[in-house]
Amino acid sequence: MPGPTPHVPTTASGGQMSYAIFQLARAHRGYAAAMLREMGLHPGQELLLMQLLDRDGQTQSELLESVGLDHSTVSKSLRRMQDAGLLTREPAAYDRRVMVVRLTDKGRAMRAPIRAMWQDLEKTSARNLSAQQAEDFVRTAYAIAEAINSRGLSPIDDSK
Repeated sequence: MPGPTPHVPTTASGGQMSYAIFQLARAHRGYAAAMLREMGLHPGQELLLMQLLDRDGQTQSELLESVGLDHSTVSKSLRRMQDAGLLTREPAAYDRRVMVVRLTDKGRAMRAPIRAMWQDLEKTSARNLSAQQAEDFVRTAYAIAEAINSRGLSPIDDSK
């Protein structure tokens, strides 16, 4: 049961879906950030941990590619996480310029709390949706992301 439709600024009236996505992303990120703070993490750090939990011992470059964040953000996050005792960074044996990132026991212990956090976030996010609506939303969200990510690959036909 959706609530009242929020006021959309007149300058966004030609992009109501985009404005809704912005509002959704802001609400979701804010709630996730609060949950992460309770775990002693900053937003984005859980994404790095999840990648390392799936495959420990990745290079910083591999992590950059898998999470889609910029180099400075990942480097800063990894430094903070190393300072918090969640991971180590060491030069690779094959090239001292390449840094290999490995989880510590403390980092590996984050698997269950992160999984629980994502499950709680999912449950809250889908609370007002049927199972079919949630499934449709996921499919739609990925279709929108693909359209945005491939925007330079084909011309847009404005005649429709």
